[in-house]
Amino acid sequence: MNDTPSPKEVEALVRALSSSGRPTTDRRNLLRLVEAVTRLTQGRASSLDVKIASVAIQEMQKAFEVFAPHRDARKVTVFGSARTRPDDPIYDLTVRTAAALADEGYMVVTGAGPGLMEAGMVGAGRERSIGVSIRLPFESGANSVIAGDEKYVSMRYFFTRKLMLVKESHAFLCMPGGFGTLDETFELLTLAQTAKGVPVPIVFCEVKGRPFWTPLMETLEPLLTSAGLISSEDTSLYRITDNPGDAVAEVTGFYRNYHSIRYVSELMMIRLQRRIPDEAFAVLAARHAGLTDGTPMTQTGPTEAEVRDDDMVHLPRVAVRYSAKGFAPLRPLIDDLNGH
Repeated sequence: MNDTPSPKEVEALVRALSSSGRPTTDRRNLLRLVEAVTRLTQGRASSLDVKIASVAIQEMQKAFEVFAPHRDARKVTVFGSARTRPDDPIYDLTVRTAAALADEGYMVVTGAGPGLMEAGMVGAGRERSIGVSIRLPFESGANSVIAGDEKYVSMRYFFTRKLMLVKESHAFLCMPGGFGTLDETFELLTLAQTAKGVPVPIVFCEVKGRPFWTPLMETLEPLLTSAGLISSEDTSLYRITDNPGDAVAEVTGFYRNYHSIRYVSELMMIRLQRRIPDEAFAVLAARHAGLTDGTPMTQTGPTEAEVRDDDMVHLPRVAVRYSAKGFAPLRPLIDDLNGH
């Protein structure tokens, strides 16, 4: 087998990119990917470097294909311990919460393992579950709910798996867990705090009489805020509850009117399901003027870039020149938008 692409193969790749029908931005990014591979080939990368890059791209491509048919479905990811047994009260709470979210139209994404990952899928059912597992020497693979399903993918690297557990989801349920669950949970908070993701509801669930997140955060919050390592606003990035109904209400209420966000140049475009009445919007904009660089918020239609990409062009927008640090200050605005 010849490992060097022939000129015809290179020409075929260029033709495929040119005739793909993808938006200009997609073609540009795909060419950047080809350029990166070229530089990897010509550079000083080690065999391990090349292997990591190759496997990561292959894993992401497979996972993208698994998620693609469900791109338009709202999803909630459930993080939690693989060690929790079915007779544990938190297992039952996870089942009931996932089932209620599935009844609201959400798909449930988990790491596809045993314990609370399995509980989330038991609650949602096989048809409304998506699994992204990690290959470990001491775990046997996917749980019985999702094993063999077309909505299941197995990954080698934690970082590619974590990307897929986070990338597609519109909400997160964080159940009690060990190092892995805490890693996933605090990365979520980091993404929200630094505005590297998008605003999402993050719910910490625990069992009444057996608190987990409450004592943990009661210890961490004062320690971090008193040292100036987080702001007091950062504690608004999550909610703690022991009630499945409250957890579901936190998720569904977040999207009562708010739909999504896209940045276009320096503008934050907040897409809504319903336009705010002008008088009410004027009050709302004045109340949250501190989030901007001094430019007033406006209600508007899609930008040229959004029209070009056919990106939710039917939805009304609020255009904001957002100047606040991170997404914690944005939550009160989203709550007010959801009041209409």
